[in-house]
Amino acid sequence: MKLYQNKNNKLNLVSGLQFKLEKEIQNLVENNVNELFGLKFIKSELTVKNFRIDTLCYDHENKSFVIIEYKRDRNFSVIDQGYTYMSLLLNNKSDFILEFNESGKETLKRDEVDWSQSRVIFIAPGFTEFQKHSINFKDVPFELWEVNQFENNLVGFSQHKTESKESISTISSQNSSIITEITKEVTVYSEQDHLYARKKDERVIEMYTALKKRVVELGDEVEMVPKKHYISFKSSKTFCDFIIFRDHIKLLLNLKKGELDDPKGLTKDLSNQGHWGNGDYEIWINIGDDLDYTMFLVGQSYKKHRI
Repeated sequence: MKLYQNKNNKLNLVSGLQFKLEKEIQNLVENNVNELFGLKFIKSELTVKNFRIDTLCYDHENKSFVIIEYKRDRNFSVIDQGYTYMSLLLNNKSDFILEFNESGKETLKRDEVDWSQSRVIFIAPGFTEFQKHSINFKDVPFELWEVNQFENNLVGFSQHKTESKESISTISSQNSSIITEITKEVTVYSEQDHLYARKKDERVIEMYTALKKRVVELGDEVEMVPKKHYISFKSSKTFCDFIIFRDHIKLLLNLKKGELDDPKGLTKDLSNQGHWGNGDYEIWINIGDDLDYTMFLVGQSYKKHRI
C-alpha cells in the first residue's frame, strides 16, 4: 500500500514504517477491534488444548466467535493454521463460551451461538501470492487483512478479496478430513444464496438488482457483505440490510429511533422488538414501488455511516 500527501496538486510519498514486533499489531487491533471489524474483544493470548490464540472476539451481529491471528512472517500456511483454529473452536465450544461469560457482564449459552458463522481473520503487513491464492475459494471462512503504518501516525487496513465460485472441497489435494469436517459445519454465504435459495418472483430479483446498483453507487467504498439471514451494505459500518422474500424485499436502515426523516411515514419502528439486521427502521419494498423514495431513506443512513 502506497500513501501520498497532496500539496498544491503535487503528490509526495508518505514514508512507510515497519512494525518492529507482532505485538505492536496485536495491541493496535485489540484496542480498536470494534471500530475496525465491529467485534467485541474477549481475550488476548488464549490457550486452549496447548494451542495459543492471539485474539478472541465475538461478533454480536452474526452471533459467532472470531479468532484473529497476527503475522510479521510471510512464511506460514493460511490454510493449515486457519483450519486448525477452526477445528479447535468447534471441538471445544464450552471453553469459548466460558471465556465469553468471564469477560464481562454478558452471559452466553451454547445454543445462542451460531457456530456456522465462525471465522478466522489473519492480519499482517503483507501476504504472499501463494497465501492469497490458497484461500481463493467461495467457502473458506478466513479473511486476509494487510496493515501498514506511515509517518504522522497514519495506519491503513485493506482486505484481500476473493471472487472464486469454486469450493475447496473439490480440491482433492487439500480435501483432508479436517477441511471436510469444518466445511460441513461452517457456511460462507453468498449473494446467490439469497437470490436463488428459494423460488422468487423474477421481478423481485430485478428490483433488488436495480436497488443494489444505486446503493453501491453511493460511494466507491460501499461494500456488499452477504450474511446468513440478509445481505448487508457497508461503508465504515453497515448502513442497510436487505432481506429478500418471494414477492417483496424487506429493507433495514441502521438508524436509531428519531434519526430518520420519513415524510411519507412508510417505515416501521422496530426499536422495541427483536429482529434480524441493523437499526430501528424497516420498510417493505413491493414490486412497482418508487425506488427514488427508498434511496432517499437509504441515503440518510449512508451519510451517517460513510467513511
